[in-house]
Amino acid sequence: MILDWMKRFPDTLYRIAGYASVCMILFSCSTTRVLKDGEYRLQKNKIIVTNADEKKFNANDIEPYIKQAPNSYFIFGWNPFLNIYNWSTGKGNGWDRFVQKIGEPPVVYDADMVESSISNITDHLTFLGYYGSEVKSSIKVKKKRVKVTYNVTLGKQYPIKGISYNVPAGELAADFWADTSSCTVRAGDYLSEYSLDKETDRISGYFRNKGFYGFTKNYISYVADTLAAPDSAFLEMHIREYTRNESEQDARAFRKFRLGEVTITYPLDMKVREDVLRNLNTLKPGNIYSESEVNNTYSRISSLNMFSSVNVEMTQKDTNVVDCNINLTKSRLQGFKVNAEVSTNSSGLFGVSPQISYFHKNIFRGGEWLNLSFMGNFQFRPNDDTRSNEFGVSAGISFPKFLFLPYRYFKGAVPRTDLNISYNYQSRPEYTRNIISTSFGYTGSIGERLFYQFYPLQLNIVRLFNLDETFYNSLIRDPFMRNSYQNHFDLGSGLTFQYTTNTDVNPKSTYFYSRLQLDIAGNLLSAFKPLMKHDASGAGMIWNTPYSQYVKAEVTLGRTWVFGRNDGQALATRFLAGAGYAYGNSDALPFEKHFYSGGASSLRGWQARAVGPGLSPMDTTFIIPNQTGDMKLEANIEYRFKMFWKIAGAVFADAGNVWTLRDSGTTGDMPISKFTWKNFGESIAMNWGVGVRLDFNFLLLRVDMGMRLHDPARADGQRWLRPSQWLRRGNYAIHFGVGYPF
Repeated sequence: MILDWMKRFPDTLYRIAGYASVCMILFSCSTTRVLKDGEYRLQKNKIIVTNADEKKFNANDIEPYIKQAPNSYFIFGWNPFLNIYNWSTGKGNGWDRFVQKIGEPPVVYDADMVESSISNITDHLTFLGYYGSEVKSSIKVKKKRVKVTYNVTLGKQYPIKGISYNVPAGELAADFWADTSSCTVRAGDYLSEYSLDKETDRISGYFRNKGFYGFTKNYISYVADTLAAPDSAFLEMHIREYTRNESEQDARAFRKFRLGEVTITYPLDMKVREDVLRNLNTLKPGNIYSESEVNNTYSRISSLNMFSSVNVEMTQKDTNVVDCNINLTKSRLQGFKVNAEVSTNSSGLFGVSPQISYFHKNIFRGGEWLNLSFMGNFQFRPNDDTRSNEFGVSAGISFPKFLFLPYRYFKGAVPRTDLNISYNYQSRPEYTRNIISTSFGYTGSIGERLFYQFYPLQLNIVRLFNLDETFYNSLIRDPFMRNSYQNHFDLGSGLTFQYTTNTDVNPKSTYFYSRLQLDIAGNLLSAFKPLMKHDASGAGMIWNTPYSQYVKAEVTLGRTWVFGRNDGQALATRFLAGAGYAYGNSDALPFEKHFYSGGASSLRGWQARAVGPGLSPMDTTFIIPNQTGDMKLEANIEYRFKMFWKIAGAVFADAGNVWTLRDSGTTGDMPISKFTWKNFGESIAMNWGVGVRLDFNFLLLRVDMGMRLHDPARADGQRWLRPSQWLRRGNYAIHFGVGYPF
């Protein structure tokens, strides 16, 4: 199938290659023009390890120890911002300041850094257990560009022939001998400071969790003998009752500590039920001291989000007792959040989506979160009666416990119980729709990076009114779409997993995230279908409304690289894929479960719901765009950079579409809206654009202008748009938003 698609659409590939070639030409100016006489740009570092076993040694691990790195390359070995910097004229005028702010300066080769890097690499190899390694450099110069090659010959490794342990008698010895099976340094391993350092960290943490308060790695030392046996080492591990910086006269016996008095301190003006704090606290008087329990209590109380800081202070009371004080600092417990998106396109259609939310983090004085939200979505054309209005209100309450189960069942993080209810009113030229929704479930985390939401109960009741007869009759040619526009009763469950490598609101370093959402509805109700009333098509009904039966999944993957000398320089990427399938009691997904593309956080060359499905032209039965599908694919890339003051810029590209999973009409032998490999290439919508951001750290306002590159819906078949067409009517859209699009 893939080969067939490649043969069918060579022009698509040629056009993409053509656009790439144009971009390469635009940025093909010198990358060294701004260098002074005698200066060279460091183009590349190369590492060659002459005697490495590739399965055991990765040469790339040495790279961080090279003290001067070349400019980064992120587009097929090319950095366009390095070229932009070299557009500078050297006059120091406004143009120079502009291109130097956007661009990236060349890294000027420094010979002293090479010698320093050789010493750094040699020390690191010794740390890894390669003793007597040799590192030499060779320099290649061509047209003011330098390539540095580091030739590495790994030194000798010494296998550990035997290990002996010297541990003082007493409580600590008993725990040590009980844990020897967990030791990470064993006979037969190669000797290295790296592995010994890791083992001392592990042992120290183990002892602190066993009650030995204040135990550190400084009580542990190693002695290696490489002379007793040729080409190998005998290792002695010593645990002494004094640190490496002390003498034997300072020795003191190791003792296990127990918790003495445990107190929780918080501001007097803060109204909070102490039983909630006591239940989240796992540190109890009389218990053996454990560092992991200290960290666990810190995490459990911090998860309330009621305190700006949680400080667990341990104070030694006597030889084997430590008192604990959990000191809490109040944070802002209530406030408002405002969000808004505004978009317009060259056809004059405006879209405005405001939202205001009120939150309270301690509504019942027990860490309960209350959220009230009011939203709207308004689309209109000035001096025209065409308009669409949507209003919504939602309320949610979240309890800091798993309802129906006591706290003692959760040794680590405690899931929260969420109860939500919402009402949504939609008024469009074709229909009026009311949606009442409620959900009950749990949210929590597994570790520090994996978060989940599990909603065993999700209920939507949808009622349509004022359905335009002409519009409804126009759907007769598409029974699947027609079935989407009917009253329905949706009872099911939902599950979301999200993983991230950085939990900060605005991460300042490179991070990755992924999200998986699953929804399933109607299976439980189907067991009672024989007892239900049925409509003319045989569908089971509840309250004279057919119930929905479907499964839906969506996955999102994103990575943002933060790089460059200037703050605010980043390359953000995202990929999204989703699909839904109706079965059993339903012929089509409920309309509100359909996928759509376009808008301020999607394909920014289009307004929301104005793309697809597939090759479909705009559906004229909808006065305001309402293009949807059963399946969605989307990819986004955005380069972000600071400009001046609090103004930042962005250059982006988006690609994707939605498709149906059902049969549809064709153009020749080409399916219009259904996803197939035959129409996949031609049905990908693409745009590029530029954006301006006003970044106040706590609030980011943005304006993005997206221009279409490939429009699958063009009736003339000329789907690729030339640069002269980008700013023509219908080929661009402008979006205003709050926060990053992804």
